[in-house]
Amino acid sequence: MPHASGYFRTSYNDDLALLDTRTQKVSCALFLLCLVALPFFAKPLLIDIANQVFLAAVGALALMLLTGFAGLVSLGHAGLLAAGAFTTGILFRELAAPIWVTLPASACTGAILGFVFGLPSLRLRGLYLAVSTLGLHFIVVYVGGEYETRRGFSTGITLDPPQLFGFALADGRAWYFLLLAIAVAATLFSLNLLRSKTGRAWRALRANETVAEALGVHVSSYKLIAFVISSTMTSVAGCLFAYYHSFVSIEAFSLFLSIQYVAMVLIGGMGSVLGALLGAFFVTLLPYVVEWTTAVLPLPASITGLVFAINQAVFGIVMVLFLLFEPQGLVGLWRRVQNYFLLWPFRQTPLSGSK
Repeated sequence: MPHASGYFRTSYNDDLALLDTRTQKVSCALFLLCLVALPFFAKPLLIDIANQVFLAAVGALALMLLTGFAGLVSLGHAGLLAAGAFTTGILFRELAAPIWVTLPASACTGAILGFVFGLPSLRLRGLYLAVSTLGLHFIVVYVGGEYETRRGFSTGITLDPPQLFGFALADGRAWYFLLLAIAVAATLFSLNLLRSKTGRAWRALRANETVAEALGVHVSSYKLIAFVISSTMTSVAGCLFAYYHSFVSIEAFSLFLSIQYVAMVLIGGMGSVLGALLGAFFVTLLPYVVEWTTAVLPLPASITGLVFAINQAVFGIVMVLFLLFEPQGLVGLWRRVQNYFLLWPFRQTPLSGSK
């Protein structure tokens, strides 16, 4: 398949490559090198923001697989994060379980919940499916709240830093490298999964279930697979969230958190792994940008005291603006910029033989 730049793939190996050209390979290598070098020069606040972006990226990739590629709507993402976090907190508090136990246990919890709450997708679609997944959020929140109350953890569950190979992950820089590795692994897993038979089946489901079934796609199986894989990844992110913050409280997993992850998928760009990463970066960074702006600008004290409300208002406005004027999200903007430089100065050159 030719690129807009005139680059042609000449073999199946070229077609399966994640990075096509030398420029892409060099750019990716330089970007990863910058990420590795960042914690040695950045301040603790910047490292903390980067860690939050990596955590959000794992959850955003999970939701992108489910919604962006399989076309299955879910509003229970915060519930799945809470399930992974509370599984970790309960095992740590009750059994003093290490991360080697809590992490797979959280993944199993997510897989079970994904299978159970994926069953309604076999008969429900659209808004009805979204409402059924919303029930997952309220059930997990109720169970977590009951555990906190009955065990006397009224202010939440505290966790000690996890031990990896004899080292305690108590430093933001150590967490940075771990979360970066996990985010890269989740990205590679998603990219390779989407190039497999499963990924092609999900794309067919999103386009048209009836046609997909007529072409031999087992619709029910691939829907459940989508829910199980997405829920597993999300619960793993919840486990890491609990350890990173050393604290688990039901207040951290509000319905607004689910909306934020939906926003990551929409703002980043539906049906794109890069869109999930860009959306996670944008939505995570947005509150800090708003707070910095309100602190720098000479605003009245009555306004600067409403930072939380301003954050939510800006968040809603940004979502509406993207839906109205840029439905392809940040990845659509990136592709247009990329095509501009690929075709410059011949911007009117027809692509793929079009006239």
